Amino acid sequence: MDSEIILLVGTAASAGFLHTLFGPDHYLPFIMMGSARKWTRRKTLTITLLCGVGHIAGSVILGLIGVAAGLALNKMVGIESFRGELAGWLLLSFGLVYMLWGLRQAWRDRPHKHWHAHADGVVHTHEHTHHGEHAHVHEKQGKAGVTPWALFIIFVLGPCEVLIPLLMVPAAQHSVTGLLLVTSVFGLTTLATMVAAVLAGMVGVRLLPVTRLQRYAHALAGGAICLCGVAMQFLGL
Repeated sequence: MDSEIILLVGTAASAGFLHTLFGPDHYLPFIMMGSARKWTRRKTLTITLLCGVGHIAGSVILGLIGVAAGLALNKMVGIESFRGELAGWLLLSFGLVYMLWGLRQAWRDRPHKHWHAHADGVVHTHEHTHHGEHAHVHEKQGKAGVTPWALFIIFVLGPCEVLIPLLMVPAAQHSVTGLLLVTSVFGLTTLATMVAAVLAGMVGVRLLPVTRLQRYAHALAGGAICLCGVAMQFLGL
């Protein structure tokens, strides 16, 4: 195997690991949404993998089209930059809307007191919530199903910034085999890192004493996702 391809394969593995690890948008949304919506570990990881595949596939397809059509590198980078801007704003907006919805749910589920007077003259109060009794109704109305699809669409639009200019274009200059190998290594490393980070995050969240904050779980999840969008849009993460 050509030494330059070997170097590119090593770079692909490193880039896939580092760009995922230092991009909290690759795992934090799944950790927070899984915790807030009480998804099973299997469901959380399945959604993570599907979004990860969509995330990688978007850049791979664009890169293959660009290489096959002989598009200039700066043109492909420009398209990826536009996709990054769009994905960042969508993630920010989705997180903000979900946070506001979560705050509304928390307000509706706030504890309140009822006074009761008995025939013997005894008066007492008890505190409870109404909204929790009907939580299953809201889940059946489709909100639980919309969230994974929203994340999937955002991740499909989100680019793998380093893939095309640093890996696919140099590999394509050597051979199609080299191009496929480098792309596959980058994709598999990215997916493995996403799954590992989500698993670690799920374990960490379960160890936290969050009972008092459970009412605000959706709002906190939305806030975290919104911050990921801010980090993408303004910090370049």
